[in-house]
Amino acid sequence: MPAVPSSFIEPLWVQFEALIPPRHARHPLGCHRPRIADRVVFDKLVAKLVFGGSYVKHADASVSATTIRTRRDEWIAAGVFAALEQIVLDAYDQVVGLDLEHVTVDGRITKAPCGGEAAGRSPVDRGKQGIKWSLLTDSAGIPLGCEIIGANRHDSVVLRPTLERLARFGFHLPDRMTVHLDAGYDSGVTRDLLDELGCEGNISPKGQVVPINRTRRWVVERTNSWCNRGFNLLVLCTERRRPVITAFLALATAIIIIRRLIRTAWTTHRWDTRPRRRP
Repeated sequence: MPAVPSSFIEPLWVQFEALIPPRHARHPLGCHRPRIADRVVFDKLVAKLVFGGSYVKHADASVSATTIRTRRDEWIAAGVFAALEQIVLDAYDQVVGLDLEHVTVDGRITKAPCGGEAAGRSPVDRGKQGIKWSLLTDSAGIPLGCEIIGANRHDSVVLRPTLERLARFGFHLPDRMTVHLDAGYDSGVTRDLLDELGCEGNISPKGQVVPINRTRRWVVERTNSWCNRGFNLLVLCTERRRPVITAFLALATAIIIIRRLIRTAWTTHRWDTRPRRRP
């Protein structure tokens, strides 16, 4: 069974391949071993993102674990993953449209048993190592950016860098934006920050039970569910380096967006490789 359906991964690979910088052979005699195809390594990275586990687990006769890690680092250094995420976001905005008048931010904690640069003691897992993901979505739940910090940090600490991810849209931002937050952000510091950034805040008050279906925050909870159900690496993160975690997160975001793009455009557009059924 493929890690991701071909209707999603094929257009993603076409764009990913176009972003890979050309590589020139440096051996003076040209007699080095043949280079493993980029597509093979890309499929292994997608499988690791979806199924989790170690690189040795996903290595086989076609590619070694060392090659997977080396090629991954080459692509991270070239900015391929970040560029892919931005291109997919721009494509969704062009075809469907992003609603940035109402955005939602929420944090979630996942396990990080190997520790690392972005991990901290989790207050909900007996002090074990964990990572907190601060996710930003538009009104439809499309992920716009995510910041990672240790699980021991408060959500409000990372709110500013999370909202600053909106700078990628430049002049496309609306004049007035409403940020929807849960009760964990109910503080004067958060309100001062929103005023500084020129945003309105819709914050659930502390001490009151407000059903989530009566707010606009349910979309970010659904997006978190997509991450938990679709990508085991984001549930049990075994990566230790922050750039590697960010790269896998960008790849997961691109897969989610391309899936939503194809599903939404299936009823309004026609193209040669359009799936026979709505995905």
